[in-house]
Amino acid sequence: MSKKVRRIGVMTSGGDSPGMNAAIRAVVRTCAYYHTDCVGYYQGFQGMISGDSINLNARSVRNIVNQGGTILQSARSKEFMTKEGRAKAAQNLKEAEVDAMILIGGDGTFRGGQVFSQEHKIPVIGVPGTIDNDIFGTHYTIGYDTALNTVVEAIDKIRDTASSHNRLFFVEVMGRDAGFIALNSGIGAGAEEILIPEENLGLERLLDSLERSRRAGKTSSIVVVSEGDKIGKNVFELAEYVKKNLPYYDARVTVLGHIQRGGRPTCFDRVLASRLSVKAVELLLDGKKDLMVGMMNNEIESCSLDQALKGKHNINKDLLRISEILST
Repeated sequence: MSKKVRRIGVMTSGGDSPGMNAAIRAVVRTCAYYHTDCVGYYQGFQGMISGDSINLNARSVRNIVNQGGTILQSARSKEFMTKEGRAKAAQNLKEAEVDAMILIGGDGTFRGGQVFSQEHKIPVIGVPGTIDNDIFGTHYTIGYDTALNTVVEAIDKIRDTASSHNRLFFVEVMGRDAGFIALNSGIGAGAEEILIPEENLGLERLLDSLERSRRAGKTSSIVVVSEGDKIGKNVFELAEYVKKNLPYYDARVTVLGHIQRGGRPTCFDRVLASRLSVKAVELLLDGKKDLMVGMMNNEIESCSLDQALKGKHNINKDLLRISEILST
């Protein structure tokens, strides 16, 4: 029989994403609803090692559902990658009488949590919080929708100046090795070309496409480039290559960078974070462990952390087809 969970810890780890605060709030208030204590750990795994924590109640998380970032802060911990570091974290949890942990983050967070749980038999549940949307077992991750809206708004503004000066803009967006942000924001912003890691379209195809656009009368164009795209070494070298081969284009580069992580979360991300986090607490109280909660076809489901880490969230092929049609 599983040990009764009386005290749950929560932390955020890895890159911050809009909606993490909404997730923390939902964890804390769900614990309060079920008369379960909740402890927040600062700076992710590092806070578990140092014992840097705070007791949280329903009033502790008031007015944070609309805030970007994370009130518990986030960091990557090299010490947690060692057995000694994880043992220290486990001892701190034991002394604080924390029976289980909810980990809000991405695949690195889940990988650390999985090893920690296996070594020290402390139940963990993962809540996917990353703007990259690259986690298997959920159609959407917390922060992805907000990042998309931020990118589309930025590209809309860039298009204004591109049109005013007859320029070609390469806009680099985040996503690591996944092209979800680039593909969806590119379609939403009407980009002429979208370059993602999943589809290596080649330099010549890009040149051909831009040449066709010029012949069709387009005097300005937007190319959205995922940071993990394989077509060139980086977006600046890609722009130089195009300028060299298509000298009539006045090509410029905009790297959106970390503005994609910031800002108030959209309603979608706030609701998603709330739904996932309520389920995470309820799973722990039901004696479940080593799972990740996700949303599939608008239903909250769970899968093992092992599945979440080993599976691959594939790009939507139909969106690729649509982007090609609409770029003509």
